[in-house]
Amino acid sequence: MLRIATVNINGIRAAYNKNRGQSSGMAEWLVERDADIITVQEVRAPDPIVHELLQDSGYHVVHAEAAAKGRAGVAVLSRIEPTAVRIGNGDDFFDDSGRWIESDIPLADGSTITTISAYAHSGEAGTPRQEEKLRFFDQMHRRLEAIRDSGHHGLLTGDLNVAHTERDIRNWKGNLKKAGFLPEERAYFDRFHADLGWVDVHRQLAGDVDGPYTWWSMRGQAFD
Repeated sequence: MLRIATVNINGIRAAYNKNRGQSSGMAEWLVERDADIITVQEVRAPDPIVHELLQDSGYHVVHAEAAAKGRAGVAVLSRIEPTAVRIGNGDDFFDDSGRWIESDIPLADGSTITTISAYAHSGEAGTPRQEEKLRFFDQMHRRLEAIRDSGHHGLLTGDLNVAHTERDIRNWKGNLKKAGFLPEERAYFDRFHADLGWVDVHRQLAGDVDGPYTWWSMRGQAFD
């Protein structure tokens, strides 16, 4: 069995300093989860600091730092040392954006699992930010196709900033015209599944039900 976790930590320094010594701190969380692979997004720290904080964690750490200070950043932590690491999704435009990293991790049966930690743009309907988000998804499609054809297992994790179906978002009617639930965004995920054969493990395990949800706004009592 391979135990895998993925989490948006919203700043690794804050995650480590939060409630230090209590169960909600990141160091304690890593011990409690005891996962074989952990992918994180929004690391928001320089590479030396990331490795310093995680040096005693028992994990091999690969990290893609964003050129924009204090922004984005993705990483993969694994008990087993990866055989290869790739930063960026193949489009030079995103190479230093801290939004995509692939780690090839060998498994006990001799196979390899290519594990991706991705942090997609939040976007904004009708703006250049949205165009950039869709460009990211265009390249994501190419990478997912290449990984599918590589002979490796493939695992895409991360903060993808899209609710694929009505089951994946609480107030779907109120979000039909907002970035994150736009038809053109959701269509990409249709193609990832139908054209490329990728499987939504979260949905497969949960079944055809509303939720479970992975993020709530702290505004407007949405969390409540």
